[in-house]
Order: sequence, then C-alpha cells, then structure tokens
Amino acid sequence: MVLRRLLAILLHSPQLVERLSESRPIRRAAQLTAFALLQAQLRGQDAARRLRGLAAGPAGSLGRRATRFRDTFIQELRRGLRERPGPPPGSQRGPGANP
Repeated sequence: MVLRRLLAILLHSPQLVERLSESRPIRRAAQLTAFALLQAQLRGQDAARRLRGLAAGPAGSLGRRATRFRDTFIQELRRGLRERPGPPPGSQRGPGANP
C-alpha cells in the first residue's frame, strides 16, 4: 500500500517523468513498442488485402469453399460417431439402464 502510494506520487511528478522519458531504456522500449504496433498494422492490412482478393476471385469460390468445408466436416463428424466404440457394459444410465 505504501509502495503504491509512493509510486503514484513519483509518477505524477513532471520532472521525473521528463527525466525518465529521456533515458535510453525508456526510449528503446518506446521504439520497440512503435515497431511492434506498426508491424501488426501492416500484417493486418496485408491479411485483409489477401482476404479481399480471395473473396473477389471467381464468382462464388469463397462460398463454394465454405460449403465444401461444412460438408466435409459434417461427413467426418458422422463417420467418427458411427465408428466410435460402444459404451462398456453396465455403464449405461437412463430409463433403460439395468439397476
């Protein structure tokens, strides 16, 4: 509690903030932060551009891909449910369960 109050007092001091902003570690941290934000922004723009290009491809190709993905997913899910082993004897619960 005392440490928190002391830090708050120090960080509200304009002279200390000014001196810290001129220090090499703080400037380097600011440079790295700006670089990371710029890279994230550029990658986001690139991904959006590629997505727009994919959607603007042959008419309906994105819709066909989504439909094919859905159909394949459902088919694999049903196959997996059919092929799974049954429950072990005596583990059945519900109205038809043996006591």
